[in-house]
Amino acid sequence: MTCHNCQLKAVKAGKDRKGNQRYRCDKCKRRFQEQQEKLLDTMRLPEEKALLVLQLLLEGNSVRSIQRITGVQKRTTLNLLAMAGERCQELMSERIKGVAVRDVQADEMWGFVQMKEKTRNRKALSDERIGDAYTYVGIERNTKPVLAFHLGRRVEDHAIEFMRKLADATTGDFQLTTDGFAPYRWATSFAFRGRGIDFAQLIKVYAASREPETRYSPPVVVETKVKPVFGRPDPERICTSHVERNNLSMRTSIRRLTRLTNAFSKKWENLHAALALYFAHYNFCRVHSSIRKTPAMESGLTEHVWSMRELLAA
Repeated sequence: MTCHNCQLKAVKAGKDRKGNQRYRCDKCKRRFQEQQEKLLDTMRLPEEKALLVLQLLLEGNSVRSIQRITGVQKRTTLNLLAMAGERCQELMSERIKGVAVRDVQADEMWGFVQMKEKTRNRKALSDERIGDAYTYVGIERNTKPVLAFHLGRRVEDHAIEFMRKLADATTGDFQLTTDGFAPYRWATSFAFRGRGIDFAQLIKVYAASREPETRYSPPVVVETKVKPVFGRPDPERICTSHVERNNLSMRTSIRRLTRLTNAFSKKWENLHAALALYFAHYNFCRVHSSIRKTPAMESGLTEHVWSMRELLAA
């Protein structure tokens, strides 16, 4: 440790009440301690409680249930979520880049912010961040990492933005499979121009519901159609089952995406923060049951399972 005034090496001089090492300069006789890393920036919430709040969010608890369990106020929890989500978004952008992949599956999952699209149209609201909110997700079939995600609407512009993120996250040639969303064809050719990927769509045909009581029942798939778009996709590897299974994990772990509850997001920014936190934790902290390690370890991005503190500090 170097003295800030004399620029000379200081010697250890005991510890303070919190156990932090103190130092003394033999020339100017000043005492000081090394500046401590502030994990939560200016938030006054104890670090242990903050990590517990984030863990409860990742286990599917609502903001109000976390308040009842931990005593942390709703506004504090939302501020913590926003801070953690911003850091996790930066982490995903920096670490998940140029990853070597073989089979990539992409899908989009429906959600909504503040109100559903039907209500938004009835009220004639112009704010694009109210109503339907689709989470675009790209996942590698074998090593399991979420390569890219995008929160947007189910339109061509947002499909292009998602494919751009997916192109930045990957490298080399690979096979890509999506559902039958038509804008994916133009978005993929635009984002991956100059790269020799094999692209196919798996189109599912659903049966029409016969009874009004089955409104919330899952639709029945009566037929699947395989449509190669460009390249030479292997028919045996055209599949979206893995990314669709990931959708189930998202609905289970992210309370804002749980159907038929009052825990939906009231702000677009909070939903985006919750998604960023979930995907970063999924990649770096959560041991996947099928590969028995984290997706980041399987992809060669890290060498160990990260703790929640490491995730925030990274």
